[in-house]
Amino acid sequence: MMNRERLPNRRAAETFEVEVNGLHSNSQADTNARDSSIAFSFAVQHGADPHAISRALCRDSHGRASGSLGAALDILLGDES
Repeated sequence: MMNRERLPNRRAAETFEVEVNGLHSNSQADTNARDSSIAFSFAVQHGADPHAISRALCRDSHGRASGSLGAALDILLGDES
């Protein structure tokens, strides 16, 4: 089992707006996006490959992300279709 080092409570962060299929912040979609981001963070902290996660998420017939986590990862990882 990996030993994790606790990060400081305050640290630099970047935020950005993501709209997927007409869904905006302050909705159930926002809660789903936050929850999936937390799960993604835990997965990566425990050794999961961010690119593999991104490829496994739902996409439309053109390869565009269907959900907010996929859209955010496309931006962060530079995999925008």
